[in-house]
Amino acid sequence: MRRLWLLLLLALAGCETISYYSQAIGGHLRLVSAARPIDAWLADPKTPPELRERLQLAARIRAFASSRLELPENGSYQSYADLDRPYVVWNVFAAGEFSLEAKQECFPFTGCVSYRGFYDEKDARRHGAKLRAEGYDVHVGGVPAYSTLGWFDDPLLSTFIRYPDTQLARLVFHELAHQVAFAKNDTTFNESFAVVVEEIGVRRWLEAEGRSAELESFRAAQARKRAFAARVKEARDRLAAAYAAGLPRGELLAAKRAEFERLRAQYGAIIPAQPNNAFLVSIALYSELVPAFERVLAEQGGDLGRFYARVRALAALDKGGRVAALGERNVDEREERRPGA
Repeated sequence: MRRLWLLLLLALAGCETISYYSQAIGGHLRLVSAARPIDAWLADPKTPPELRERLQLAARIRAFASSRLELPENGSYQSYADLDRPYVVWNVFAAGEFSLEAKQECFPFTGCVSYRGFYDEKDARRHGAKLRAEGYDVHVGGVPAYSTLGWFDDPLLSTFIRYPDTQLARLVFHELAHQVAFAKNDTTFNESFAVVVEEIGVRRWLEAEGRSAELESFRAAQARKRAFAARVKEARDRLAAAYAAGLPRGELLAAKRAEFERLRAQYGAIIPAQPNNAFLVSIALYSELVPAFERVLAEQGGDLGRFYARVRALAALDKGGRVAALGERNVDEREERRPGA
C-alpha cells in the first residue's frame, strides 16, 4: 500500500518531476531490498568481525532509543544495508544570488522542503548546474542517512555504521526523532527539533554507559558546532541587512565576499571557496530553532514524553502560530510560500 501511494505521485507530476520521482522511488526501493535484519548479519559467518561489532553496538543504541528516550519502537534501524558508496543521497540546496531564502521543492502530499535529494551524485551535480545556470547560488552536500517518517522501516547503512560511537548514536536518534513530530512545509522546525533530540539523546546514552571522557569530548564538540552556527548566523544577519538595503550590485557582491572571507579566515576549508548563500541556508536549517526547542525542553523539566507532546502540538499549528509559540520572531514565513509554476 505504501509503495502504491508513492507510485501514485507519478501520475500527478510533470515530465521533469516524473524523472525525479523515478530515481527517488527506485533508489529507495533498492536500498530497502538490500537490507537484511541485524540478526541475519550476526548469524552469517561471512560477516566481518568489525561490522559484527558495529551492528551489535547499533542494536544497543537502538534499544536505548526506545527504552530511555521514548523514541518509536518499530522496525527502523533493526536491519542493515551495504550501499558501497559514501553517502545514501546528495542534497541540493539553492538560494538567490542576493537572498537567504531557500528555494523550496514542493511535492504532492508530502509538502515542501528546502532542498532536493538524489540517490546518484551525478544527478545531484547535474541539477545543481541547472540551477546555477538559472542564477541561483547552489550547495550540494552528501547525506549519510535520512528518514522516511515511519512510512518504511529505515535501515542502518554502510554510509554511517563505522562512524565513531557518538556519531552513530547521534544519527540514529536524529532520524528517529523525525518519526515523532513533523511539520509540513517547515524544514527548519523539523531539523532543529531532531538536532535537540540527538544531542540530549547522546548525552543521556553516554551517561548511562558511564563513558564520562567521551561525554566531555562530545560536549566540547557540540560547543564548537554551536559557535560555528552562531558565526554563520551573524554573517546571515549582516547579509540580510545588506540585501534588504537596495545597494548597488557591486556593493552587494563586495559585502557577500567579505562575509565569506571572514568565515574562511576562522573556519578554513569547510567554507566554500566562492561566496554562496545556499551554504548559509544549509547550516541555518539545522541550527536556527535549536535554542527555542531547548527552551521548550527545559519548560517540560527535561521530560522527553512531555517535550514530544508539546512539539507535536506545535507542528499542528500553522507556521505563524509556531513562530509565535517558539518566540522566534526573526524566523520568516519563507517555507510556507510555494514556488511559482
